[in-house]
Amino acid sequence: MTYSNFIKAALAGLALSFATVPTSSAAETLRVLRGSTSSALQVPMNRAVVVESDSAFTELSIANPGIADISSLSDRTIYVLGKEPGRTTLTLLGADGRLITNVEVHVTPDIAEFKERLEQILPGENIEVRTANDGIVLSGTVSSIARLDRALELANRYAPERVSNLMVVGGTQQVMLKVRFAEMQRSVSKSLSSSLAVQGTGLGGDLGVSAGTGTLNNSSGVANTFGGSIPGSNESNGAFLFGFNAGGLEVGILLEALESRGVVRTLAEPNLTALSGQEAKFLAGGEYPVPGSSDGGGVTIEYKPFGVELNFIPRVIDQDIINLELVAAVSSIDPSNGISVNGLTVDAFTRRETSTTVEMRDGESFAIAGLLSDDFTDLNGQVPWLGDVPVLGSLFRSAEYARKQTELVIIVTPHLVTPTRGEALALPTDRVRPPTERELFLFGRVAAGDAPTTGGAGEVARQDFSGSYGYVLDD
Repeated sequence: MTYSNFIKAALAGLALSFATVPTSSAAETLRVLRGSTSSALQVPMNRAVVVESDSAFTELSIANPGIADISSLSDRTIYVLGKEPGRTTLTLLGADGRLITNVEVHVTPDIAEFKERLEQILPGENIEVRTANDGIVLSGTVSSIARLDRALELANRYAPERVSNLMVVGGTQQVMLKVRFAEMQRSVSKSLSSSLAVQGTGLGGDLGVSAGTGTLNNSSGVANTFGGSIPGSNESNGAFLFGFNAGGLEVGILLEALESRGVVRTLAEPNLTALSGQEAKFLAGGEYPVPGSSDGGGVTIEYKPFGVELNFIPRVIDQDIINLELVAAVSSIDPSNGISVNGLTVDAFTRRETSTTVEMRDGESFAIAGLLSDDFTDLNGQVPWLGDVPVLGSLFRSAEYARKQTELVIIVTPHLVTPTRGEALALPTDRVRPPTERELFLFGRVAAGDAPTTGGAGEVARQDFSGSYGYVLDD
């Protein structure tokens, strides 16, 4: 029984000795000489350093136990464990109560583990990691903003709110946005109407009849009808007028037909370049003055833009992946929906606008907006009761038909671009030179006939092209 108690006491003492010594994944040793000012002791957070003194000490203390924890292994050995980033002082006193030395302890974030994690998560990035006071300093060059944000987020795990960012983003950070606006409008309208005029007098001359429908419902229309001419108010593309007499009764019939077709094609291709994260604006059109009233009773003028508008903010988030925050609009003046106030006419606007955020790679395209509008109207009018009469009722009826179709597509294509030499860029004016007096007056040329020799157009002109090249326009 005594032997068993002895074994238990020995095991308890061994366990107590391991419990009093803080564990460490890697411990370093620093020697301290008596009476000398020691250099700063660098202790990574959550790691330990062993301090050995050449003189035996009887008392030791730490200024801020929240930064570092100490434990004596013997009368000459101290175990220092870093707890929180910061600076504090370790004091050693001898048996006679005199000061042996003060050791300045610097507890820094454990950047060794951070470097390993950084290499695993962001391989190939040229990021340098240093410690400064109680924080982490990141420097170097990263390939994209997204990788920079990931490095900062990881660093904040090891030093919350104590990360200094000195990194720069390399690679191409300028984005050229190519936008194509394509709109097609088609309209068809048809109308068919008939007018009837009747005029006559009785045998005694004391009874007269005069009536008409449509265009021939007035006296001038009746007179023109029987005179053999089409009424002046007629705006139809086709009209057929004829009349006949039935005793003392004169009858005139006018048939009117109208058919119109229209096609409108609108195409704009604005290109705009901006730095990643910066807003760029584009307007090709103009500004329309819109009057308004001020508080003092006067008239103020506010200008409303119209035309092709483009606002976008590009963000290069990862290598060639581009995030686009885009607002695009196509507007035009619409006098048909304007208003008139006190003799002042203000036109309305027809506007098609889209606002979206998309993400794509360099050179890829998105159709960010599409509008297909199909308006259809028809109208059938007739004289009550008379229009319901079979066969003859068609003379008392009119019909109108109108259809309008509109199709709009907006396609965007971003490109990562870098600056180039100005001589390599061709301008629209490079290919056209004013003519000389000889060319203008003798040959009637409004532009010089020889090819340009300077600028980007000159470089293109000097190239040896073989075969068909240029633009082909199909009618």
